[in-house]
Parts: sequence; structure tokens; C-alpha cells
Amino acid sequence: MNAKLIPLYLGFFLLGTSAPAWGHAAIAEHRQVSAIEVRGTYDTGEAMSEAQITIYSPENPDEPWLEGTTDEDGTFVFVPDPEKPGTWVARLREAGHGDMTAIEVEASEEGEVESVAEGWEGGGYTPLQTALMAILGVWGFVGTALFFARKKSANQEES
Repeated sequence: MNAKLIPLYLGFFLLGTSAPAWGHAAIAEHRQVSAIEVRGTYDTGEAMSEAQITIYSPENPDEPWLEGTTDEDGTFVFVPDPEKPGTWVARLREAGHGDMTAIEVEASEEGEVESVAEGWEGGGYTPLQTALMAILGVWGFVGTALFFARKKSANQEES
């Protein structure tokens, strides 16, 4: 057997016997029902059930206004204080994964709170994060291609 092929066979063996590793990110979204409903999911669509949730009011964003856990569907419902309009923040954490979502709340004429958003808001990647991931992906492909092209030309010079 050729000694140069041993690393190749070893590499195929290691790749063939390793288990796949799947990672996921957490996504926090919110929508207004008769109160504010916050939903936590992973990017795979799985609900963040029993996740810790902390709500921060616009009046004091450093101290929790309300703490709790999500239900089996990954949702948590709360009614913000009608005397505290502004940006409320919900932070979800479960097993080392977490995300935050900002909720814009305005006071209505009747003194009730109104959320500015309709439907699910928040979650996902920002355009800057998406662009950075795309650039790093291209950089990885180009670097790999240049690495193998260099090895190929070095071997041709030896022959």
C-alpha cells in the first residue's frame, strides 16, 4: 500500500464514523393580542418550551420588570404597565441559547397600551449579520480553492 494514501484513508474513516453535529439559534418574536405575546423558537422551528423570560420596562431597562417561563409552545403573555409607554424588551434564555426582542408600546387616549407592530415581529438575522456570513462563506470557498490549487502546482513542479 502506498504510504501517501494512508492519511487519505484515515480521513475517510474519521469522516465516515463521526456523527453529524447540528447547531441552532434562538429566535424571539412578539405580537400584540389583548396583551403582548412573546414567542421563542429555535431556527429549526422547535419551540423554546419552559424557557426563562425576563421583561424590561422602558422606565428602568437595567432591572427586570417581570420574570417567568414560556409554555410548551414557547409563548409568554404579559400586559405592560399602561403608564410606561416606550420600548419594552423581552429576553429569552434556554439551555445556553437566547435572544432578545424590542417591543414598541404607545399609550392610547384611553390610557391603555397599544403595540405599534401587528403580526410577529423580531427574530432572524440583521442585514449586517447576513452580509458578514455571506462574505465569510465566499472567503472560505476561495481559500480552500487556492489551497488545493497551490498544492497541485507544487506537485507538478516536482515531477
